[in-house]
Formats: sequence, C-alpha cells, structure tokens
Amino acid sequence: MPADETPATVTGGDESTSDQALHPVTHWEQLNEQEEADNHDADSVISNPAESTASMTSSILSYRTIQGRTFHSERGNAQYWAANDEQQNESMDIVCLTLISSESHIDDCTQPWTFAPDSIDFVHMRYLFGSIKDWSVLFKEAFRACRPGGWVESHEASAMMESDDGTVTDTSAMHEWGRFFIEGGKKMGQPCTIIEDDLQQKCMREAGFEDIQIADYKIAIGGWPKDKKMREIGQYVLAALEQDFEGYVLYMASQLLGWSMQEVKVYCAQLRRELQSTANHPFFRYRAVYGRKPQAS
Repeated sequence: MPADETPATVTGGDESTSDQALHPVTHWEQLNEQEEADNHDADSVISNPAESTASMTSSILSYRTIQGRTFHSERGNAQYWAANDEQQNESMDIVCLTLISSESHIDDCTQPWTFAPDSIDFVHMRYLFGSIKDWSVLFKEAFRACRPGGWVESHEASAMMESDDGTVTDTSAMHEWGRFFIEGGKKMGQPCTIIEDDLQQKCMREAGFEDIQIADYKIAIGGWPKDKKMREIGQYVLAALEQDFEGYVLYMASQLLGWSMQEVKVYCAQLRRELQSTANHPFFRYRAVYGRKPQAS
C-alpha cells in the first residue's frame, strides 16, 4: 500500500551499517529500563486481526519446531525465515489480501516451475526478501511461464527502518531490526537487501522483460503521520508487527545468530516500546517493479 502519492527516492545501502556487530542483549536491557523510567505514551493501534482461513493438506504440515513455533520445512532448497503458524498468519492477515477468485498452488518457487511455458498472463511476487538465493533464476522462470505480452510484478520492502527527523538512531532497536535481517540473510545466502541492490529491476531485465517500471514508496510504522491515509497505513503496519515480533525474528536469531530465547524477548520488548512511542517516526521503503514479456515475433 503506498503511503505517499509521490514516489520516494531510494539510495544504495550503507555498507558500514551491515558490517557492524549486532548490539549485545545488555544494550536492550539498559534501554528497557530507561524507557520504563521515561514512561512514554503510546498510540493505540488497530488490534483485531481476522482469523486465518488457510487450509492445507496434512502431507505438507511437516514443519520445523523452534521454541514452540513452527517454521517452513527443510524440504527442497527453500529456507524461509518467518514462522508459519497461526500467530504469524494473524499478523499477515492484517496487511495482506487474498483474492476470493484466486486459486492457490503450493510449490517451491526456487525449483523449476511446474507451469507450462507461455501459459500465464500475470505473475505477482511479494515479500520474498530473505528467501531467494538466486533472483536471476526466479525471474527467468517467471519469464518462461509468462505468455508473450504477459506481465510480472514484484513487490519488496527494505528491512531497514529509517526516519527523516533522526528519531531512528543507530543505537535504537528500530535501527537494529534492519541490521539483524541483513546479517541473517548473509548467513543464509538469501539476501534481504533487494531494494538496496536493485535486484528486481536488474534480474527482470536480465530475464528478458521490457517496459520495466519502478515505483518507490515510504511506508510509515505507527500512527505518527499527520496525513490521514499515511497514518491509517502506519497503524495497520504496526498492528501486524505487534501481533508477532518474535515470529519474525526467532528463526534467524536462534538458528543463525546464536541468540537465546531470553535475548529475543528482551530485544522485542524494546522494539515494541520504541515503535509505540509517539516521539519516534519510523518508516521503511517499499518498491514495486513490473515488466512485460515481449510479444512473439
């Protein structure tokens, strides 16, 4: 959802940011104590997510269990970092829409696609950062499956939380969120810097798509914007995050970065405080890229 009618300018990522070590848990414990003492007020957020209506066969429910949460199985080459249980589904329900007339095919997009060549009019990809090893292969498969004249559309978000007024500081949990995902993505070999590295446009063009167009947006987190539309979007985004902070970070934290469950809880508590504070004005960058497969000659 665009938070602004005017596309935002996106610059390359800061190399020094991702190279720095993540803060130790004592840093978040100290910030927690300070925040409790300051007793910041927090905006109320929309907090009544719809129940999940997803239905899957038992043959694909062999998930990994980490700290009581379920995650994508280790079958094939796919390795997705977010939880996939009911709590995470409720978070997704807040900000995602499934078209009633659509038909779902559960498959591994990192493997050769099972669709026949030149059989699809429109391919939509969304929020695959941190789950794809080779974006060039992904878009080449999309190109093969598209009919001549068909379109592919890719929506991705930056993991980095930013601010225009300096309220997202280098020592904040908000800033750490992006560094956390970037470092975890490196360890998986599945980048989270899709926007920063301009992978959508580059790989789409490499695959053979033409008429490629790009739209960049700033998406607020929380109800701080004065603009009514941006404020509502920000409230939804915060509600989705608050529904399952731990589910977003648990896999990479515990399996890739060596965090304990206590460290995850302390960090998430500090992040929640910062995002609820009306003094902070975080946003993230969101990019939509779409292109057309040339007509057959």
